[in-house]
Amino acid sequence: MRKLYFAIAATLTTAFAFAQAPTGNLTIFSEDGDRFFLVLNGELQNDIPQTNIRVEELNQPYYNAKILFEDKSLVEITKKNLAIADIDGEYMDVTYKIKRDKNNKNKLKLNFFSEIPVDRQYRAPQNVHVVHYGAPQPVSTVSQTTTTTTVGNTGMGVGVNVGGVGVNINIKEPNGIYTETTTTTVTHGQPQVNYDPPLRGCNSKYPMGSTDFNNALTSVKKQGFDETKLKVAKQIVSANCLDVNQIKQIANTISFEENKLDFVKFAYDYCTEKKNYFRLNDIFSFSTNVDNLTEYIQNK
Repeated sequence: MRKLYFAIAATLTTAFAFAQAPTGNLTIFSEDGDRFFLVLNGELQNDIPQTNIRVEELNQPYYNAKILFEDKSLVEITKKNLAIADIDGEYMDVTYKIKRDKNNKNKLKLNFFSEIPVDRQYRAPQNVHVVHYGAPQPVSTVSQTTTTTTVGNTGMGVGVNVGGVGVNINIKEPNGIYTETTTTTVTHGQPQVNYDPPLRGCNSKYPMGSTDFNNALTSVKKQGFDETKLKVAKQIVSANCLDVNQIKQIANTISFEENKLDFVKFAYDYCTEKKNYFRLNDIFSFSTNVDNLTEYIQNK
């Protein structure tokens, strides 16, 4: 009896541990209502294009993402290292939005929108398409039957042997009815998606628009602690492209030089004008940090 008790307790403990495994959630919505397919790590998440999709139970801190639009004239979006966990490795409920590039209406961008701690009791609104990561997409089969009826003469051929001579006699019956039934089976499942490995860092020549950037900068400034500022700054950069001046403005909100250096190293891959990265040297008071950044860039 004692052994049975411990066996049950161990089983329940293991089951509880698996049930409580940390996961994050990702929501992506289209600001202008463009319908899209979402691919995470090469796996299609929705077999029907959506304007607002939420993927739950994501168990990795970063994912490679690709967004393919139902409207083929819209340029697909590729994003590497889309963050689900924060800088401390804590899984979050992250939201990104798709919006049009002001310089090219057929080009869309994926921008960071918000990040909150995961609420296990949260239930998405009905207008949000919810997917559980790793669950197979439904495949449906539809059979369509077509029946064709033709009114005309039916015919029957009869072979008769008369005195050793073969004679064919055709007997026709007027107003006969022919019925032909054809059944076509169509399977609806995941569309074929050719998933190419995403580009490293920023894959656009355009930096964040001024309105989006000012909102992002305000979000960083509102954080009370240097470490939190660094965390939010990295979250914003990882979902956008920035020019050197934008990176400099964010870096100057961070007090400690060690954190500034950490940030500008991280932001290098997301800079639209890497040739001007030397302009960030004057944010440092210590030449050792300038040397550190220079060496980092040279080794990229």
